[in-house]
Amino acid sequence: QLQVVESGGGLVQAGESLRLSCALYGDTLDYYSVGWFRQAPGKEREGVSCISSTGTFTYYTDSAKGRFTISRDSAKNTVYLEMNALEPEDTGVYYCAADSPELYRSCILYMGYDYWGQGTQVTVSS
Repeated sequence: QLQVVESGGGLVQAGESLRLSCALYGDTLDYYSVGWFRQAPGKEREGVSCISSTGTFTYYTDSAKGRFTISRDSAKNTVYLEMNALEPEDTGVYYCAADSPELYRSCILYMGYDYWGQGTQVTVSS
């Protein structure tokens, strides 16, 4: 069974940055597309960004585009989400998920990813 473990969350002030990590255990990262999702208090979980298993395709939601960067390091079996210029609206629990891709050249943000992490809290103060 693949395990997905997020880390790197914390409390930051608006305008600051955080780097989240998503480590995969039990299988090779290159077999999966990986997505980042978040859930703000009182709201439904939403997609943030994803990266294809090849690492050649990335996708960002409008709120993340231009501020966040997703990347993967196959040697470390880890995906990162660099979050810059954080806003209070970015506050929430961030989840990493891995999915056996239907198309290895791309990724999509949907709730049916095969494996999910436990989440890491990101809090952005004003």
